[in-house]
Formats: sequence, C-alpha cells, structure tokens
Amino acid sequence: MAEPNFEVPTQVREFMEKSVDQARSAFETFAGAAQKAVDSVEGVLPSGAKEVSDKIFAQSQTNIQATFDFAKKLVQANDAQEFMQLHSDFVKAQIETIQKQASELGAAVQKAVTGTSGKSGFS
Repeated sequence: MAEPNFEVPTQVREFMEKSVDQARSAFETFAGAAQKAVDSVEGVLPSGAKEVSDKIFAQSQTNIQATFDFAKKLVQANDAQEFMQLHSDFVKAQIETIQKQASELGAAVQKAVTGTSGKSGFS
C-alpha cells in the first residue's frame, strides 16, 4: 500500500514558520518582563531563593526555546516519517534535559536550604 503524500503547500509552510517566529518573539517579550518583575523583588527574597528562582527561570526558558526550535523543525518536515522522527528525538532529548534539570534544581534547593555555612538560606 502506498504511503499518502505529505506535501505541505509553500504558502502554508511560510505561514506556519511566521507564526512560530511571532510566538517566539512574544514569548521573549513576556520572558523579559517576567525577569524584570523577579529582579524587582530580588531584595526581599531570602539569600538562597534568588539562586533557585534564577535556575527555575533559566531552565524554563531553555525548555521553551527547545520547544520553539522543535516547532520550527516540524514546519520543515517533508513527510510523516520525518515528522515522527523529529517528535521522537525531541521527546527523548527533553526527557534527558528535564532529568538533568531536576537534579540541578534539587542541588540548588538543597544548597539554598542548608546554605554553604550550614545555616538555612531561607531564614
């Protein structure tokens, strides 16, 4: 049985690419505003909380950027097989990234709670 043709018209592909770019730009604007908001309360955060907050924010940005990159690649997929391979690769990479990030975040939280001098960074 012949595989169905998975041809995306050029105009549709260009529209999808533009949409991904616009979403990325909107996210970057939002992320910049969110970072400014976090920075504005920096002085009232306990000493270890800033580091944990920064790590969470950085990891979130990394994951969202990876998702935008994935979306951009999907737009370029030429057939269903390539689409599925891109999806599989993305999921595998994200699982590995999230596992690493969880470990790093756990270490940052532990450091914030215990502090480098043995006292709590949240007191």
